[in-house]
Amino acid sequence: MTTPAGLDHTLTALADPTRRAILQRLSAGEVRVTDLAQPFAMSLNAVSKHVRVLERAQLVTRRRAGREHLLSFNPKPLDEAAAWIETQRALWTTRLDALEALLRAEDRVAAPTRRNKGTRHER
Repeated sequence: MTTPAGLDHTLTALADPTRRAILQRLSAGEVRVTDLAQPFAMSLNAVSKHVRVLERAQLVTRRRAGREHLLSFNPKPLDEAAAWIETQRALWTTRLDALEALLRAEDRVAAPTRRNKGTRHER
């Protein structure tokens, strides 16, 4: 189960299109940091900042092989965020279904009253 802070880090990391592109690239397998930066129109330093945000969210893991830093994608925080979103969806679906049922019931009770208001009674 993810913590609120962990969920915040995950959603913050996913909010940026460059970081989503980095994750897409890493989903194919482990990549050296220098190779990861090549397709982006930004400096290695800028890409490294994005990688740090992804690491803080635990979406990316880093391992060292000699002088090289290799990055890989960790899907667990995404799975946890998806589970949280699904929980919220189910909660709100239940609440909205209950509200709809209540409103329909009130309409059924109020409907005869509305029909009678427009009729004239002859004496």
